Amino acid sequence: MLGSIDGAPKTYVGWTNDLEKRLTAHNNGTGAKSTRGRQWHILYTEEFKNRSDAMSREWHLKRDRKFRKKLLEDFLAKES
Repeated sequence: MLGSIDGAPKTYVGWTNDLEKRLTAHNNGTGAKSTRGRQWHILYTEEFKNRSDAMSREWHLKRDRKFRKKLLEDFLAKES
């Protein structure tokens, strides 16, 4: 899970095989369209043995707005 505080605070949930490469892509504007124009920070990670488990967890995290909001609030508190 990534978080950005450029403008309105936002979170982004996705899965990848290479976290650093994916974060760099998002921060360079070549990642997902919804992440362009922002500086992203890693808020939370989990590891899975296979792609289907990772995608299933991504689906659930995208719907858990309370959890995402809490992680973003924790990040904002550390930044101030």
